[in-house]
This record gives sequence, structure tokens and C-alpha cells, in this order.
Amino acid sequence: MIRRVLLVLLVAGSCLGCDQITKGIARSTLPAIGPLSYLGDAVRLQYEENPGGMLSLGAGLPGWLRSLLLTWSVALLIAVFLAYTLVGRNLGTAQVVWLSLLIGGGLGNLLDRIMHDGIVIDFLIVGLGPFQTAVFNMADVLILAGVAGLMTTAFRKRSPGGADVLAGNP
Repeated sequence: MIRRVLLVLLVAGSCLGCDQITKGIARSTLPAIGPLSYLGDAVRLQYEENPGGMLSLGAGLPGWLRSLLLTWSVALLIAVFLAYTLVGRNLGTAQVVWLSLLIGGGLGNLLDRIMHDGIVIDFLIVGLGPFQTAVFNMADVLILAGVAGLMTTAFRKRSPGGADVLAGNP
């Protein structure tokens, strides 16, 4: 149990720190200098304040409802993930790491909302030609990595010898 707690603290804490440091740098530099483009505009750094969720969904909601959905319900969801990660039975190390990425990323955006009056700092855009992402931040990357990792482990099962194999493959 102590090893799991330490792993969660290390991974989620590192994720939270990385997210907050990158947002702090973006907040202190990008508004003054404007967008920066790299690799032929494949990577762009552009400061945005997002009052909504992913893709600014919910930005137009009344403040109390936006707070309920994007702050309080997210805080509750993070608490549920944390409790499950710490005490869930049959979780492998990989699953604990993936869940910790979700927790750390979720905490990064939640901390933004709490500290910046419901606003999340976004600053990254990647793309190729006319195809590009919406603006996002490191917390979003960590959340997506956690979800992707959990999906890969969901399709794995233990072989009789203890090794992971893809489900459906003997």
C-alpha cells in the first residue's frame, strides 16, 4: 500500500508540477510577445484563457452552472479516481500509473479553475497544414495519455505465466 501511495504521489505530483510550470511560463511570456510558431507552424504557442471545458464547451453557461460542472464535479471525479487508485484491488502498476496521469492532469486544470476564477490556461496548438488541434495544455496531454494507457490495459489480460497478452490472443 505504501509503495502505491508513493507511486501515485510521485507520478501525479510530477504531472501537476509540470503542468503548472508550463502554464506559468505561458502566462508570463506569451501575452506580451504574442503567438510563436515552430517547425513550419506545426507547433504554435498561443496564450488563451478558457472558461469552458475541452474545446471551450460550456463557456457560455451561467457562472454557477459552469462552476458546478467544471469545478465541483471535476473535483469529485478526481477524488473518486484517487480513492480507486489507492485502494482498488487487482490494479497493476501500469494501471496505477495511467490513473495517476489522469489525476495529475485533472488536478492541474482544477487548480487553474480555483486560482484563476474558473479559467484554465491553454497555450499549445499542433497541426499539419490545414489540420490543427484546438488550443490545449500539458494537463490535457496527461489526461489523454492516461485514458489511452487505460484503454490499452483494458484490452490486456494475464496469461497463466503472468505475462500480459492482448485479450483474445492466446
